[in-house]
Amino acid sequence: MVRRSIDWPTDFESELTMSPLERKLSAILAADAVGFSRLMEIDEEGTILRLNGCGQNVLVPSIARHRGRIFKTTGDGLLAQFSSAVDAVRCASEIQNEIATLNAAASDVPPIQFRIGINVGDVVEQNGDILGDGVNIAARLEGIADPGGICVSARVHDDVAGKVDLSFEDIGEQTLKNIARPVRAFRLLPARFSQPAGSTRLPSTTKPSIAVLPFQNLSGQPDQDYFGDGIAEDIITALSKLRGFFVIARNSTFSYKGKTSDVRQIARELAVRYVLEGSVRKAGDQLRVTGQLIDAATGNHIWAERYDRPASEIFTVQDEITASVVAAIEPQLYAAEELRLQSRPPESLDAWGCVVRAMPQIWTWVVQDEDGGINLLKRAIELDPSYARAHSLLAWALATRVVLGNIDYERGIADSLALAQRAIDLDPDDPWAHCAAGYAYTFSRRPGPAVEELTEALHRNPNFAFARVILGVAYGYGGLAEDGLRQLEIATRLSPRDHTQAANLSVEGLCHFIAGHYAEAITCERRAVQMRPNFGTAWRTLAAAAGLAGESDLARMALSECRRLQPSISVAWVEKYHPIVRPEDRARYIEGLIRAGL
Repeated sequence: MVRRSIDWPTDFESELTMSPLERKLSAILAADAVGFSRLMEIDEEGTILRLNGCGQNVLVPSIARHRGRIFKTTGDGLLAQFSSAVDAVRCASEIQNEIATLNAAASDVPPIQFRIGINVGDVVEQNGDILGDGVNIAARLEGIADPGGICVSARVHDDVAGKVDLSFEDIGEQTLKNIARPVRAFRLLPARFSQPAGSTRLPSTTKPSIAVLPFQNLSGQPDQDYFGDGIAEDIITALSKLRGFFVIARNSTFSYKGKTSDVRQIARELAVRYVLEGSVRKAGDQLRVTGQLIDAATGNHIWAERYDRPASEIFTVQDEITASVVAAIEPQLYAAEELRLQSRPPESLDAWGCVVRAMPQIWTWVVQDEDGGINLLKRAIELDPSYARAHSLLAWALATRVVLGNIDYERGIADSLALAQRAIDLDPDDPWAHCAAGYAYTFSRRPGPAVEELTEALHRNPNFAFARVILGVAYGYGGLAEDGLRQLEIATRLSPRDHTQAANLSVEGLCHFIAGHYAEAITCERRAVQMRPNFGTAWRTLAAAAGLAGESDLARMALSECRRLQPSISVAWVEKYHPIVRPEDRARYIEGLIRAGL
C-alpha cells in the first residue's frame, strides 16, 4: 500500500518570520496522528478524509487563532512555531478537546487521535526550515505523549505555571532518542480531555501508583492458573495495606489476563506509574516464580527476582513468596520515587515529595545528611499538618540524633515521642507511626513499650522488614540478644537486598556484643562501617567489642572514628544515655570503650 498524506492547506502561514540564521527563542509544537498506518489498513479512503478534516478544520485554524505558524508538515503530522509557551499550550489543549469531540460524534469508526509535544528553546531558520534542539526535543516529547495527550518540557511547564487552568503530572527525567541529556517532562492532564475508547483515566494522586498484573502461567497446564492468580491477589491485598501507595484493584488488573499487552499501554489505561508482572512455572516437584517491577514512564526495570521453591506445600510457598515480593519492592518504590524527584528544587515539592526526598537522608545515620532530611520533613508538615508519615519520620530522625549523641537527650526524646504519638493520632493504622514510636521508646530505655509499638507495626504490615530490624534493636538493647538475631534473620529473608543493610549489620553486631560474641560483633560492625564510613553507632560498638576482644589497635582506631563523629562521647554519657538497658551489659560496653582509650 502506498502511504498517503494529509492534504494540508498551503495558505496557513502567519506573519511570524525570521531572517536567515537568526536565533530566536520559540515555543515549538509537534503533532502527529496515532496509528496512521493501522487506520489506513482498516479504511484508507475514509481515514484520509477524516484526517484531512482534522487538519483543515481543527489544527490549522487553532494554530492561527493562537498566533502560531506551521513551518513543516509530514504525512500525518506537523511542526508549528509560537512566540510564547502559553499560546502553544492553549492551542494544544484546544486541539485535543476538539478532536475528542469529533471522535465522540463518530463513535461507529475507530477514533483519530494525535500526540502533541511542546518545547521552548533556541531555533534557527535556514532555507525555509526551522532547526535546532528546540525542534528536536518537541518532536521527541510528542513521541512519548499519550494518544490524545500532550507532553511538555520542564521549561514549558515553568513558563505556563499559574497562567493556564490546566493540570500537569511530573513524569520525571526522560531519555529521548538522539538527545544528549535527559529531559524532564510533564504530562498535561486537563480534566476535560476525553479518553480513548475503552480506557479510563483514574484521578491523579501524589502517591506512587502501581498495578499488579496476573502472574502468567508458563507450566502449560491450565489447571495451574490458580497459583499465579493467588500470588497476584495476595500481593495486591498486601500492597493495599501500605499507606504510601495507590494500588489498582484486582478486577481492573485481572481484565488483562491472557492478553498480550504492552506494559506502557496498560499503565496509561490504568493511570499508574509502576507495573508489577511475573510468571509461574511448575515442573515436577519444583516451582519457579519470577517477578519484575517496571517504571512504565521509562520502561526501566527497577526490581527483578526469581524464587525457586519445592511445590510440595504450595500454599505455604504462596504466602512466603508474597511476603518476600512485598517486602522487597516497597523500598524499591520509595527509591524510584526519590530518584524521580531528586532533580526538583525543594520549594517545588508537595508534602509527599518532601517525605520521599527526605527518606534516604534520614536512613544514613549520618548527622550531616539528616540535616537536609529534617528540613524536608518540617517543610512537609508545614504543607500538610495532618500528614502522619511526615510526623513519624521526623520523630525517627530526632531519635536517631539522640543515639548518635548529637542532640540534647531529654529534649530529643521528648520531641520524638510527641511527634510519634501525633502520627499515631493522625493515622492509627499506619505501621510507620508505630515503628517510629517503638524506635523512640527503645532509645529512652523503655523496651516494654518499644516492643509493644513495634508489634503493632508488624500487626498492620507483617511484611514490614524494617520494623523487624528495629524490633531486633529493641530486643538487643533490652538484653534479649537471641530474640534480636531472630528478628534480623526474618528481616533479611523478607528483604535480602535492603538499602538499610549497614544498619542491619550494626544491629546484628550489637546483639552479638550483648550475647558476649565479640569476634562476631567485630565482623558485623566492620562490614557496617565499610558500607557507611560515617556510621557513628557502628564505630562505637566496634570500639567496645574490639576493646573486650583484646584487639587494641582496632579498638583505638574505631574510638578515634567515633570521636570524630561524636566529639562529646564520654563514660558519663554512655552511663546516662546509651540505650543498653541492663546495667551489667552497659558496664561491659563501657569497659570495652575504656580499653579502647575512652
